[in-house]
Amino acid sequence: MKHTRKRITVVGAGFVGSTCAHWAAAKELGDVVLVDINDGAAKGKALDLFEASPVEQFDARITGTSDYKDTAGSDVVIITAGIPRKPGMSRDDLLSTNSKIMKDVCKGVRENSPDSVVIVVSNPLDAMAYVALKELDFPRERVLGMAGVLDGARFRSFIAEELKCSVKDVQAFVLGGHGDTMVPMPRHCSVGGVPLLEILPKERVDALVKRTREGGAEIVGLLKTGSAYYAPSASAVQMAEAILRDQGRILPCAAFLQGEYGIKDLFIGVLCKLGGKGLEQVIEVKLNDEERAGLTNSTKAVQDLVEALGKLKV
Repeated sequence: MKHTRKRITVVGAGFVGSTCAHWAAAKELGDVVLVDINDGAAKGKALDLFEASPVEQFDARITGTSDYKDTAGSDVVIITAGIPRKPGMSRDDLLSTNSKIMKDVCKGVRENSPDSVVIVVSNPLDAMAYVALKELDFPRERVLGMAGVLDGARFRSFIAEELKCSVKDVQAFVLGGHGDTMVPMPRHCSVGGVPLLEILPKERVDALVKRTREGGAEIVGLLKTGSAYYAPSASAVQMAEAILRDQGRILPCAAFLQGEYGIKDLFIGVLCKLGGKGLEQVIEVKLNDEERAGLTNSTKAVQDLVEALGKLKV
């Protein structure tokens, strides 16, 4: 059944998922279906959000369900399902539990929305996107991982805070895997069009790069009982908006590389052009020796995760 309005399914009604539904509905990207194994949580949060629509003046039908049949014909599916990180846990500790969850989710998506573009948010991100691609058997253009938008947003926030300037005037991006080995790219960062390295001394830039790498852990450490959700959900919805509105946005996303940067068959964060078909182009940036070494190191960390996946009995 084809819907005339766009349909966005968000899998997982936890903090990240319900906040994704909130951003997507508020932007009027289409109707939103919130799916969770906890039927009451999905329905309750969906109803609560729908009841906010007259106040905030957005037109979107928001429903909750535990049945993937109710998601049929979705244009974009954002997968947030999985257990979150707790203090002392690495993203990799989540590998076994979340890969089982991802396989179940992908079965529901494949059977009900075979033409959808899927955005994976669950951690460990690059490995979960890999599981999703294999389970869905979709072309690589229609399976993406959300990490770079978030990591780039953290980098941009910290730069704006340091310079006491508007976040709107800061452009920056991050390459590589989503984790401690990510590669922030200060050489390609600008503030109001001026290169960052002409504005700040190297030691300040290095400190901002370090804080960006540790951005997720910083929030986990402060919250104690969970992980970030406002910025991750906003980042996933920015990707969804680029696809649903065919914007051709250039955003850093985890894409399944097929030779770009000399990397094959792994999800790595790179600059992507996102439009109506999902991934429309991977944009390769010329790297210097330090950046190339960082990307090689990050790629090895993702490769190790994928190899660990292969050894799991899931």
